Amino acid sequence: MAVVMRERPAGNLPVEPTGIVGRRQELSRARRLLADTRLLTLTGLGGVGKTRLALRVAAEARRAFRDGVWLVELAPLQDGELLPRAVADALGLRDESLQRPLSGLVEFLEDKQLLLVLDGCEHLTYAAAMLAGKLLGAAPGLRILVTSREILGVEGEYVLAVPPLAVPEPGQPPAALMQSDAVRLFAERGAAVRNGFTVTETNAEAVTALCRRLEGIPLAIELAAARLRALTVTQILKRLDTRALAYRALVPRHQTMWAAIGWSYDLCTPQERLLWARLSVFSGEFDLEAAEHVCAGDGLPREQIFDLVMSLLDKSILVRGEDVTHSRYRLLEIIRQYGQNVLAESGEEMASRRRHRDHFRDLAERAEADWFGPRQAEWIARLRHDHANLRAALDFCLREPGEARHALEIVAALWNYWVFFAGSFGEGRHWLERALELDGQPTAARAKALWVDAWFALRQADLNAATPLLDECRELARRLDDRVALASVAHFSGLTAYLRGDTGEAIGLLLEARERHAANGDQDGVWMTLFHLVIAYSSAGDDDRADSLAAECLAMCEARSAYLSKSNALWVVGLARWFRGEQDRASDLVRNGLEIMGSMDDRWGVATCLEVLAWVEAADGRDERAARLFGAASTVWQAMGTSLPALRPFADFHNLCETQLRMSLGHSGYSAAFQRGIELTTEQAVDYALDARERPPAPRQEAEPGEAAMLTPRQREVAALIAAGLSNKDIAAKLLIAQRTAEGHVESILTKLGFTSRVQIAAWVSSHR
Repeated sequence: MAVVMRERPAGNLPVEPTGIVGRRQELSRARRLLADTRLLTLTGLGGVGKTRLALRVAAEARRAFRDGVWLVELAPLQDGELLPRAVADALGLRDESLQRPLSGLVEFLEDKQLLLVLDGCEHLTYAAAMLAGKLLGAAPGLRILVTSREILGVEGEYVLAVPPLAVPEPGQPPAALMQSDAVRLFAERGAAVRNGFTVTETNAEAVTALCRRLEGIPLAIELAAARLRALTVTQILKRLDTRALAYRALVPRHQTMWAAIGWSYDLCTPQERLLWARLSVFSGEFDLEAAEHVCAGDGLPREQIFDLVMSLLDKSILVRGEDVTHSRYRLLEIIRQYGQNVLAESGEEMASRRRHRDHFRDLAERAEADWFGPRQAEWIARLRHDHANLRAALDFCLREPGEARHALEIVAALWNYWVFFAGSFGEGRHWLERALELDGQPTAARAKALWVDAWFALRQADLNAATPLLDECRELARRLDDRVALASVAHFSGLTAYLRGDTGEAIGLLLEARERHAANGDQDGVWMTLFHLVIAYSSAGDDDRADSLAAECLAMCEARSAYLSKSNALWVVGLARWFRGEQDRASDLVRNGLEIMGSMDDRWGVATCLEVLAWVEAADGRDERAARLFGAASTVWQAMGTSLPALRPFADFHNLCETQLRMSLGHSGYSAAFQRGIELTTEQAVDYALDARERPPAPRQEAEPGEAAMLTPRQREVAALIAAGLSNKDIAAKLLIAQRTAEGHVESILTKLGFTSRVQIAAWVSSHR
């Protein structure tokens, strides 16, 4: 029974953890400006509430944008070159193509009516300005809302300065004080940490003085309110005034913000301060395990980390992440920057960053070692959550002299993640190429990075790049006697040969790779080699060998409970059945794989399943449904930055099938069905493909007795076409398969029946009718 998947809402805006206080004028003006301009930048000092205001404006504007409102958080991103990828990730796009990420982004957005919220651009001003200019010039329905301490300086940019909240005049009674947004914010946050707190005649003067002292800066007010758990308003004000003396050299409002943060720092215990500083090396969110590994030691016992994290949460230094299944935390950006300054002054920064690097390198290596087993989905989810920290670790390795080898180790260990993170080959290659350029030492780490880079290139059909990488890897692996690298070189050299059309050489190299992987005890490598051997043998027309290896491929996944690998195994077993002409069985297997892939947002897998299901429908005469599936698949491929699968035979089969569909449906009929498929979201396409009610059963064929049972259904079709006088080329066109596949079927028929000529096959067909 098909699983009905809910369509995701158009956008990714988070739920507001707390309501916005005040800001009526700013909200009204921002709404008007956003209606009149395509680029609106909210500026202001750190902590003034730019992000919260932008999120509220964006949420209220949702209905005006057919294709959604999308938030891109840029504070964790340090490399401006990755900005287009970060935007693509937020939009749910997957980078499979060879084109630059910006080109794919432009192509995707050019017909969209959409709002992008770029939050925290001040450290990437130039990159953000270039990106905004390119996107707005190419996508007339696009609008961009930016938050930054600096303007972008792009033509057509409108700027709205976000001021602090209004503060009260001295001497007002409590009722009048509550008309002040600053006081209302302090009162609301104060009541959240101390039951029954209100503004009264007793504390009104102190509340007024405190809000004026904090100059209405929301973050400063919230930090002060968090202290009401232990202090009175008067005590908070006194301690704040003392701390402010240290920041007299700063601009007044910056002085106020830093004083509020510094005062909060002073009120922490020595161990809380130390943890705050060390946590500043994290980028974005982190979990308790990461905090324990990176921050413990040298005066900070590991067993105390949990209690200290809870204490920093209570003081509003840390905030909780949005993941409800696994507790994660983060520092607000300006608080993180304060911690970084403290860490740098302490002389501990390099040591902390190296511990951060080591933790995430170990995490990547643990994920790789544990990959081919029951925790695949868990590892993907975890690594996705830590993507910003993995980037930060790689950025550190590539910026700091002598650290590039660690970058090679991290990226190469993540190769399964780059594949299953819905096609992040482009980013994987970005890091690999930078690291390979910086570290040219002949090491096992370099050898592994070379074959991983080649594998990514092959997934993008970039044979010209893959070949020299494999050549260098082979030479280096022989020098080092690196058996793991030699197995991978044989494997991906075989895949290269297949993509070039030399199926015989491909099979020989893949068989060699299988033996090498098995000798190394690499079960994941054995499984991947089986996967590619099934495709190669199927293309060669050796249905029996392909079927045997496909069953072994699936059995390995089931034995290891490798859920994601099983979805791919189901697809390749279904592909093998399609080659055999067993359309119903092929459909069932591929649909089972698609159900898993859809639930895991495996875009590459979804697209390949939709493709093969379209071929099955066309073979069974369900032409309108096949054309619609082609349209749905094209949308998924486009979202990944490509138009056809990277494996060349897919394009061959697709083109043959499309030609048949255009002939049977007519150009207008095919275009109409194709367009209906394009209009489906990925989730809707999966539901459509899985819905058995849309696919009436094809007539079943009775099995033939005797010698005929030796042949697969596809081989019986080929034999009948030989008897009809068709050449191998004509047979390929008739059955929508490659000519070399038809030739393989003919050879298999001759071998099975013990014949030496096509005439004997024709006579055999005639006698068995």
